[in-house]
Amino acid sequence: MTDPRLAPQVDLGRKRPLSGPLRSKTSAELPAGVVLLTDRRVARRPLGEVVAAAVAGGVRWVVLREKDLPRAERAALAVGLRAILSEAGGTLIVAGPDPLDGDAVHLPAAGPYPPPRLGLVGRSCHDTVELARISTEDYVTLSPVYPTRTKPGYGPPLLPDGLAALVERSPVPALALGGIETPEQVSAGLRAGATGVAVLGAIMRADDPQQAATTLTNAFNEATRRALPPPAAAPAKTARQAFTPLTDAFDEATRQEAVTPMSSTRHRTTAVPTTGLRPTVPTEGSSLTARSGHGRPQPSTATTGEAQ
Repeated sequence: MTDPRLAPQVDLGRKRPLSGPLRSKTSAELPAGVVLLTDRRVARRPLGEVVAAAVAGGVRWVVLREKDLPRAERAALAVGLRAILSEAGGTLIVAGPDPLDGDAVHLPAAGPYPPPRLGLVGRSCHDTVELARISTEDYVTLSPVYPTRTKPGYGPPLLPDGLAALVERSPVPALALGGIETPEQVSAGLRAGATGVAVLGAIMRADDPQQAATTLTNAFNEATRRALPPPAAAPAKTARQAFTPLTDAFDEATRQEAVTPMSSTRHRTTAVPTTGLRPTVPTEGSSLTARSGHGRPQPSTATTGEAQ
């Protein structure tokens, strides 16, 4: 039975229209790879330590949740996490419309609409109806891909085929979210077209969050390498290309000869010794005349006394 969330209610196309002063982001400015969602209640260590370990393992994007905290405590937590990420060139995204003095938020599917005009805006989506509401958001998460311990009973899960169907209909880049804990699941998300995977429990619950992050990040990098086309072989040189250096050298030599003064090249005269040599042919007349005998004195053919 087809999942009703995948029904093509709206023709979304593949590109969103750009409106207003916002510009489209480059791939380096969008979440990709392994994106960590925080949850201090399930973490085995203090949240700052877990995030620092994940960054050491290759994570460069973190979504701060912890929505139950007062704003002041949450803002202080955001300051600390930004400091950890900035040392590695990473980015903190805040869940909810309040960026906590930053410039990046991740919004729920329920709103607000339209999204705030910030440097980076993401949105949680689960079906084509929610994807149809995307306007100026920069990316989406698609979930749940697999059953998840964080939200048990939430679903049904998309699984890789359902994820691929939603990625195909998303007008912006998509992250796979929900129940992703193994390298095989990371690879499956990328094969489905996601630009990265968002994980929570796989790192937050890990005894060694750095090793967990490293394992998932390596899986993402390996899947990315496999997805890239092989480098094109250099085309074989044609005969013309192979001889180009030779013809260039010949042309240069010809050019040099053309600019050399005539008196020093073609019309250069060589002194010929005039003593000790015996000419083999008379010096009068042309060489052709000398060889044929023309020009030499010839015996008279007239007979004495005959009338001419």
